Amino acid sequence: MDLQVATLCDSATDYNGKLCVLGTFDTICAQQFPVIHSQCALALRLCFRSEDEGTRDFQIRIIDADGTTVVAIPPQNPETPNESASIRVDVKLPPDAYFLSRNLVFNLFRLKFDNPGQYSIDIAMDGRVRAQIPLRVMQLEQRQ
Repeated sequence: MDLQVATLCDSATDYNGKLCVLGTFDTICAQQFPVIHSQCALALRLCFRSEDEGTRDFQIRIIDADGTTVVAIPPQNPETPNESASIRVDVKLPPDAYFLSRNLVFNLFRLKFDNPGQYSIDIAMDGRVRAQIPLRVMQLEQRQ
C-alpha cells in the first residue's frame, strides 16, 4: 500500500474518486490552554496493489511527544475516547486493474489539546505505522 496523501486540513471531500483538499496546516496557535480546535479534517489517499487485497484494518491516533494517545479516530466508544477503533477497508482490485485508489476523509470536531507541544497523527495499517503527520500546538504570547 502506498499512502499518496496524508494531511490535516480545514476541509476535504471525495468527489467522484478525486480527493479535494482545502487549507492544509501543521500548526495550531492559541492564547490559552486547554484549547479546542473547532473543526478540521484528516485526508488520506491510498493506493493498493494486488498484494494488498483483503480486509485491511487502519488505526489513527493523535499522540503527544511522550507517545500518549490524545485522540483516537474514530474512538472505540464514547466512554474511552482515546482508544482507537479499527477502520476496515476491503480491498479487491478489478480484473483489469493493477492498482486501486481509495480516499478516506475524517471530519474532526472539537479537538482538545490540554498543553502546547509537539504532536503526531499516526496512521497504521494492520498494526504497522505507515505515516506520521507532525502537528505543532503553540501558545501565543499575550500582548499587554
